[in-house]
Amino acid sequence: MKKIALLGMIVIGVFGLTSCTSNKEDGFDKTKTVTVYTRDTSSGTRAGFMSGIGFNEATEDNSVLVDRFVTKDNTGILTAMATDEYGIGYISLASLNSTVKGLSFNGVEPSIANVINNTYELKRPFNYVLREYGDYNTIEEEQIVKAFIAFLGTIDGSDIISDKGAVSLDTNYTWDDIKGNHSICSSDNSGITIKFGGSDSIEKIAKALTESFVPKCGDFVPEHDHTGSTDGFKRTQGSEKDGDNAKHVGFASRPFRPDSEVGAPGTQGQLAWDAIVVIVHLNNELIDVTALDLKSIYDGTLSIWEEVIN
Repeated sequence: MKKIALLGMIVIGVFGLTSCTSNKEDGFDKTKTVTVYTRDTSSGTRAGFMSGIGFNEATEDNSVLVDRFVTKDNTGILTAMATDEYGIGYISLASLNSTVKGLSFNGVEPSIANVINNTYELKRPFNYVLREYGDYNTIEEEQIVKAFIAFLGTIDGSDIISDKGAVSLDTNYTWDDIKGNHSICSSDNSGITIKFGGSDSIEKIAKALTESFVPKCGDFVPEHDHTGSTDGFKRTQGSEKDGDNAKHVGFASRPFRPDSEVGAPGTQGQLAWDAIVVIVHLNNELIDVTALDLKSIYDGTLSIWEEVIN
């Protein structure tokens, strides 16, 4: 009798343990709270995302966001979504990889093709800004910067931009076609440092472009320090242009602000288009999200995953 009772207890115990383990592995738990990730207020990605979902007041104001939001940079959000099963965030399409799930927006998949055909709505420009002409330590620095910007508009530059996940602008000439216009690139420039900064969403593209261009222009030394779109203008023509963090070339992953970021003539332009992609953990069941869904998540109206996933 004792043996029967003991056997029964073992069976119940094993069944209970199996049931407990099964429940844990059932899948995504929709009753969990959504962990909201965002960029800081200097980010061009944040500006493009918030305006794209109709939440303009959140572009530069944290007080309108849900109380429990977490601020990370582009890489930080990507890394967090790979481990935080109940998180949601947004990154540049150029940064998207297989460690996270990129969601469709308003029924359209985030892809280069859909950015080009203008069906994907969370789209923004990648821009550059230079120091004002004549505001360089040496004429050689200015000439190298001018040559670099010319390189951006070539087929050579376009191929690099596309390879790194952004959408390049149309062009029909190569660097070989125009290099004769930039005699500085025939000199030994190995003792000259050119400083690049601004948007960290553009950092990967900027580094790839300079890596390719350095041997084409006398082996100058590129120095990258990407801390946000706002710093792109601030450190080339704005309040920090003569400080320790001054840059020769800045990047912004949003339009320049017409009230405070109007540069000198000929010093600003666009190098590519990009999409902003909403990302979640691979285990998340969500596939598509709307602008209203996202605004409601970021303002705290929707706080539990079962309110988001139908």
